[in-house]
Amino acid sequence: MALKIRVAVLGTGSLGKEHVRIYAQLVTQRQTDLVSIYDTNNEVARHIASKYQTHAAGSIEEAIEDAEAVSIVTPTSTHYELAKLCLQQGKHVLIEKPMTDDAEQATELVKLAQEKNCVLQVGHVERFNPVFTYLESVATQPRFIETHRLSPYPARSTDIGVVLDLMIHDLDVVLAFVKSPVVSVDAVGIPVLSKSEDIANARLRFANGCVANLTVSRISPERMRKIRVFSGPDNTCYISLDYRAQEGFIYRIARDGEEESSLLKKLLASRDSTIVSEFGGKRIVREPVPIVRDEPLKLELEHFVKCVREKQTPRVSGESAKAALDLAFEITRQVQLSK
Repeated sequence: MALKIRVAVLGTGSLGKEHVRIYAQLVTQRQTDLVSIYDTNNEVARHIASKYQTHAAGSIEEAIEDAEAVSIVTPTSTHYELAKLCLQQGKHVLIEKPMTDDAEQATELVKLAQEKNCVLQVGHVERFNPVFTYLESVATQPRFIETHRLSPYPARSTDIGVVLDLMIHDLDVVLAFVKSPVVSVDAVGIPVLSKSEDIANARLRFANGCVANLTVSRISPERMRKIRVFSGPDNTCYISLDYRAQEGFIYRIARDGEEESSLLKKLLASRDSTIVSEFGGKRIVREPVPIVRDEPLKLELEHFVKCVREKQTPRVSGESAKAALDLAFEITRQVQLSK
């Protein structure tokens, strides 16, 4: 029987309560023991603790005392002190993105985790999205990447700009996907409703020739989390994927025997249909991608618990998260110069 990991959650706001929900599900699967939760709003913490049959601690120290692993789901400005406290006591830590709002503090946490032989995982949840898993398996030679991450103005994370709030997800994905050093960055952004930037765009060029164009906004009337990738020259294809819907299409050159679809089929084709069209004398196949939908946050927390139990390096380690954070700081610097 697998060893149950004793976990605690610091912060039970809009995202923190989802951590509590999932850890409680893992309790029923005998993977975890949810020993405690803590929030500065005691009433909210007690309500959530009652719902998920755990203990609402009166202090941070009480919350983490009996825990082996801790989820930190609090405002970014508190991440460093809370993570440092946990790591110093030998607790394994999953800290929500961004890891910190200071590069030196992030470096210190990485070193502290290494010294204490603790797991330090950062909550870049898109790495656990089945969309990313599919993308890695198909687009093996990315040449051009375009991402759009849009949302209405948030009730949370307004202590940081949209680059650290939203774009950092795409920075982490692109760095993990391209696997090549960034050689140039060109970024712009503007504040609209807050003191920091609310809209930003960054163009990244990699040493292997790949280019990525990233756009984020937190003042959009619609929500969008999409990525489009051109891959080649081997197995040339264009992939358009939706992180939220966990669906999309791949466009590729038709193989021998794949004839152009009839006009009627093109007109009546559903989103689940494969169609073949001719463009410029070439037959192009559009087919839906085979993605098995799942909850990324659940997969992320299951991975964290597994890494703690088996003493493994997490998929999104402190080191890899620090690389995305450093790039986010450079983009933020350029954005501030562009105002």
